[in-house]
Formats: sequence, structure tokens, C-alpha cells
Amino acid sequence: MHLAYPAVLSVLLFCTGLYGVLARRNAILVLMSVELMLNAVNLNLVAFDVWLSKAAEETLHSGQALTLFTIAIAAAEIGIGLAIVLAVHRNRGTSDIDKLRDTAEGHEPDGPDTDAPATGTAAEKAEATA
Repeated sequence: MHLAYPAVLSVLLFCTGLYGVLARRNAILVLMSVELMLNAVNLNLVAFDVWLSKAAEETLHSGQALTLFTIAIAAAEIGIGLAIVLAVHRNRGTSDIDKLRDTAEGHEPDGPDTDAPATGTAAEKAEATA
């Protein structure tokens, strides 16, 4: 088998993951896109390991060993990432990346300014809250 087939598949997987990281707003979908990118790297490592082992007399299988390390790191990353996303979702009520702000002390939530004069009637405010 040619090296071009797994390389093209790896590029497609990586580009799909990159699009997911850049375009998605949900934190869980971003984590899934990062996993796609890591799987593309794993595919490249194994494909080049097989290709280079055919050319060399001694086979070290270093690409496959690196793939195992990458899988272990990806498992740890998804576990910690999901724990962080769940903790943020419990505290904030959303996992939308755009709505998450810096959690530093003293940060005021975005909302109407309390010093601004009130406008509108009580009936409009009652309709808005209902």
C-alpha cells in the first residue's frame, strides 16, 4: 500500500478536527475535534513507521510506541477536559465557549447597568420577565 493513502486520510481528519476547534462553540465538541486531530497524528505515526520499517533492516517500531503514548495522553486529556467542562457547566449553566468569561475575582457579570435610569413602564418589565 502506498504512503499517500493514509497520509491523505490523516490530512482530512486533521483538517476536520481543526475546523471543529475553530468553528464550534460547544466545549464538548471542541474536545471531540481535538481527539480527531490526535487520531490523525496517530495515523501518520503508524503509517510512517510501517513505511520506514520496510526500508530499514532493523525495525524499531518507534512510531507505534509514540502512538501508544499519544493515546495515553489523549485519554488523560479527555478525562480532565470533561471534568472541567462538567464543573463549569454546573457553575455557569452553559458549556458555550463564547459565554464563558474569565473567572477571576472581582469580575462583574454582564448585565444592565444599575446606575442607568430606568426606562419603560412596569407592564413592559413584567412582560419581559414573563
